[in-house]
Amino acid sequence: MEEKQLWTMDELVALTDEVQIDTVDFRGKTVEFQFCELTEKEEPKFTGVDDALPEEEKMALFQEIGTQRVMMMLGKANKKNPEGPSILKEHWELLPTTLRYAISNRIIGMQEEAAENFRD
Repeated sequence: MEEKQLWTMDELVALTDEVQIDTVDFRGKTVEFQFCELTEKEEPKFTGVDDALPEEEKMALFQEIGTQRVMMMLGKANKKNPEGPSILKEHWELLPTTLRYAISNRIIGMQEEAAENFRD
């Protein structure tokens, strides 16, 4: 049986200060990017979704908050590591949508893996 590894509080706190570099494959080439975890006060502010809204509008709001969150994570890393593989806001808005989804899913996917570790 594999022994569980436990996080220390210092390690968890350090995650919000660490620049992480990752890659995604896109059309036969690799795209490198960097991001940082956010603390609660750095998270984009979100007032919630009115249940009376049509489903399409709800999904658009969720997508917008997700995009803001990823942009904040990329921006935080860019400030901490200006020489790293930066994606600036003006780049992000011009990138192919499929690439933006791949990068966002990679970042969010890592967070879901981390969340799984907390559930074990």
